[in-house]
Amino acid sequence: MPFQTVPRLILAALLATGLVALPAAAQELYQWKDANGVTHYSDTPPPAGAEHSVRYISHNGAASRAASPEAEEAASGESEACLAARNNLAMLKSDGPVGEDTDGDGVADTELDAAQRHAQLQLAEASIRVHCAQPASAD
Repeated sequence: MPFQTVPRLILAALLATGLVALPAAAQELYQWKDANGVTHYSDTPPPAGAEHSVRYISHNGAASRAASPEAEEAASGESEACLAARNNLAMLKSDGPVGEDTDGDGVADTELDAAQRHAQLQLAEASIRVHCAQPASAD
């Protein structure tokens, strides 16, 4: 292992530790790269137009990652629509609250009630049947 990769590994380990230690009060964690290629992590949305991924943190502090569609598609060979449907299904099946962004600003404005959540769950399952080659695994 070259000497220069050791500091990068240490930095990555510290960054991962920092992400795990984020306060449980945070609902979303955004990750994006700026024009200079610097990776940023924040609990506020990135500047408009910036491509980003979001990590959702539940009330008990457990994080679930919504990776960028391009990265997941490259890794799995599935379409962006399929990945979005699978991410939606996973989020809807989680214990944490699920919100809806009604004004397009990237921030959830309203929390789904049980009936809305069930309807969105059915929609996500139907979307998986349409867009995915393999059905979602039974959890």
